[in-house]
Amino acid sequence: MTVQPILTLDRPGFKKLESGKVREIFDLGDAYLLVATDRISAFDCVMPNGIPRKGEVLTQLSHFWFERTASWMPNHLLAKSSDPLPAKLQPYAPQVGRRSMIVKKAKPLAIECVVRGYLAGSG
Repeated sequence: MTVQPILTLDRPGFKKLESGKVREIFDLGDAYLLVATDRISAFDCVMPNGIPRKGEVLTQLSHFWFERTASWMPNHLLAKSSDPLPAKLQPYAPQVGRRSMIVKKAKPLAIECVVRGYLAGSG
């Protein structure tokens, strides 16, 4: 069974606020829904293809670290990875369940930090 990558996502009834390099942001009223797609972004360029289930892996890694550090570093996460989606999102659970995060509405701090290993060549 081949799984097709999810490159774009729209949910009827949910206002999409932004489509980033990898994540889609939806307004849930009192919170945001962040959904990681399978898009590939390298050096601020979004590639035309994707990696199947990449968004699931990214989201589960984020959940892991946000949950592990929450006791000493408060964060924006409102639901754990094991929590069921709210009732209004249940119809979309098979597609977005493992690739979504429900987070607090907050004003972002616009700082970007890129950490890479050793670069070679023209880098």
